[in-house]
Amino acid sequence: MKKTLHLLAFALLFSLAANAQETYKRPPNAVLDVLSASAPPSVVGSPTRDKMILAEAVRYPSIADLSQPYLSLAGLRVNPNTNAPHRQQTFVNLRIKNIADGKETAIELPKDSRASIPSISQDGRLFAFMNTTPTGVELYVGEMSNGRTRRVENLKVNAAYGQPMRWMPDAKTLLVQAVPLERGAVPRAAGAPTGPNVQESSGKGAPIRTFQDLLKTPHDEGLFEYYATSNLAFVDATNGQVANRLKTAGIYQTAQPAPDGEHILVAKLKRPFSFLYPHWAFPKTVEVINRKGETIYQLADLPLAEPPIDGVPVGARSYDWRPDQPATLVWAEALDGGDPKRKVPHRDKVLMLAAPFKAAPIEMTKTVDRFAGIDFLENGNRAMVRDFNRDTRFVRTSLLLVKDIAPAEARELFNLSAQDRYADPGAPLQRRLPNGHSAIQVFQNKYVYLSGQGATQTGDRPFLDRFDLEAKKAERLFRADEQNFESFVALLKDDASEIITRRENPTEPPNIWKWTLIPPDKQYIASPTISGIDPKKEIKDRFGNKAVPLTNFPDPAPQLRGIKKQLVTYKRADGVPLSFTLYLPPNYKEGTRLPTIVWAYPLEFNDAGTAGQVTGSTNRFTLIGGISHLFFLLNGYAVLDNTAMPVVGSVEKANDTFIEQISQSAKAAIDKAVEMGVTDPERVGVGGHSYGAFMTANLLAHTDLFRAGIARSGAYNRTLTPFGFQGERRTYWEAGDVYTKLSPFTFAHKINEPVLLIHGEADDNSGTFPVQSERLYQAIRGNGGTVRYVTLPAEAHGYTAKESVEHTIYEMLQWFDKHVKNAKPRGDAKTVAVQTAP
Repeated sequence: MKKTLHLLAFALLFSLAANAQETYKRPPNAVLDVLSASAPPSVVGSPTRDKMILAEAVRYPSIADLSQPYLSLAGLRVNPNTNAPHRQQTFVNLRIKNIADGKETAIELPKDSRASIPSISQDGRLFAFMNTTPTGVELYVGEMSNGRTRRVENLKVNAAYGQPMRWMPDAKTLLVQAVPLERGAVPRAAGAPTGPNVQESSGKGAPIRTFQDLLKTPHDEGLFEYYATSNLAFVDATNGQVANRLKTAGIYQTAQPAPDGEHILVAKLKRPFSFLYPHWAFPKTVEVINRKGETIYQLADLPLAEPPIDGVPVGARSYDWRPDQPATLVWAEALDGGDPKRKVPHRDKVLMLAAPFKAAPIEMTKTVDRFAGIDFLENGNRAMVRDFNRDTRFVRTSLLLVKDIAPAEARELFNLSAQDRYADPGAPLQRRLPNGHSAIQVFQNKYVYLSGQGATQTGDRPFLDRFDLEAKKAERLFRADEQNFESFVALLKDDASEIITRRENPTEPPNIWKWTLIPPDKQYIASPTISGIDPKKEIKDRFGNKAVPLTNFPDPAPQLRGIKKQLVTYKRADGVPLSFTLYLPPNYKEGTRLPTIVWAYPLEFNDAGTAGQVTGSTNRFTLIGGISHLFFLLNGYAVLDNTAMPVVGSVEKANDTFIEQISQSAKAAIDKAVEMGVTDPERVGVGGHSYGAFMTANLLAHTDLFRAGIARSGAYNRTLTPFGFQGERRTYWEAGDVYTKLSPFTFAHKINEPVLLIHGEADDNSGTFPVQSERLYQAIRGNGGTVRYVTLPAEAHGYTAKESVEHTIYEMLQWFDKHVKNAKPRGDAKTVAVQTAP
């Protein structure tokens, strides 16, 4: 009896220890040194092309910062102390840099600043940023000529909802969403409940995706209304004074000044709010007001948006101003009731209406497929309109010749698969007009510029093209060479004779460069020259184009330069082409077989051709940060990064063979790495985040390819996301067998390899509630599997606090060191896994 009591006491202690809260752990110093390295600053270019702002961000906030209080309100997380988002990126060092001479001027910042990214006025003279304090959000304005700033007095910015600030067309006034001066006390919850909370449906089908942070009670409704309500205020940025504050308050989803500066397009949310949908679906009025706040025209009075899955709401949507006209509204409306399953000749129509908004709207065009956006050219009454076919995943881009009294003439420019990266023509280059609005830049009245990633079979090579709208022909102006990853940033001259790029390669960190380009038709007579890579000197390409560096950011982590990487291509058993980027640790000895990590994220494709296209570039500079799996390289592992896991098939039924396809893809990747002589097939682990975690759990359940897995912030029981997930359109009641088959929870008894589950306790991503990991942990544990479940306080879907980042890396390294790198032979491992399961 005494022995039994001792055994029971030991079991109790073991159970308590297995579930106790631990202190934050730190990974090895080699990892900490890289984590603490600075990241390259963000760059904000001036619209006048003569200056830029370099902004250094806070890379990892503390867990204390992340643990500040927040309210979950209609899909938002609001810090009640600051009336701002609970999480936001902040910057601690801002500098103005002259492009001509490289001179830098520090921007004055308040003490202990937590600044937002600055916004530069369209004339390049002024800038503005917000600064978050413990009690609210301040607004600062400054001058680009000297970096001096001043705080706007008697104003607190409401950053909780909408766009907190934007420039007016005069380039000196800011339209700001301000906390009302006299909004009263915070609504208080009633003491004892006065009754139940009730929801009711009257038989109308309205399938809903899985949303988080929704309103739950009348008190929540009051809090949302309290913190989201703003006054619109006009701030003179030249003197930092509030010039005018509108008396009427509202919950402004948008407040967009017209190019004439006299009209403002506003969308204001109104009751009744929903307990089933986030804020974006709430009823709203869309209207035009003047600078006094008086309503000039009501565009729409919209009810709660309850569109079908993959559908759109009825009524006006995608409303905005034409950038090339003083005050002309443009919007889209569904012609199919918003239902993508209805068979109709046209899905949408695009309308416009000019001030004084007395006439009937003019129909600009109809789109065969779902309207996906419209961008106006800066002159000539032309626009590019896009529509998307959800079944073929094709995007059509058409050029409209806009008329004032009749539908526009449309000429198709492109009609390509959105997944065909090799054929992607690039996106039209836009610039800010003097009125503050953006439009597609036009050269010589017939050319536009297209900038793209330039995907190829050997990796991305970003480019800049000049596209002839009449001939529908592109002329290449710039393309990254085969040794550098260099992306286009901005034009310095309208004819593209001078451009700015961001250049990097495996040994040089990203820096900003200025290129002087000779005309394409003269490049063939240029004398070939040898390209250099010295970041401090001018270089020339073989055509005679010249480049000089504008910045010289140092290598923040030289110890990573010993890492080797290469693009590897191969095929799946069914012939689908695949690829991964192979990373090898510093000082790797050729021919050594290493413990290996397969890290991936599945994607759906219509056809094998696009599924097999290469993504990314081995010419990128390697800088590891956050919770990256590449930290395994510092612990002696090989990493197969971005391992292709395509799920190929029709849009409706691709997931019918999800398990089979990811299993084939995983086996093909391992086989290729083993064939190359770098991977020990007996020591391979698999991992992923979000949908990659879902993939990881399924691979462990249905294959014996891996020794262990790491699954972060995943969803494992698809019955908890019954109205679709990722690319799955069918509901649980339409394809219950697929939902069951794809749920790792269903096969928890078959997960006989050790798995580490990590989840943020405040996960805000649709479908990945923490209960997903909790239930999978219990299922694996209950079936005798080896599993560890780590929850991170205050963390959402991604983990950002310094302590959380360090602990996550620690857990990952410890887990794979034990179960992959130092794994015992497979026969013994299975026995041990069952015997030692808690």
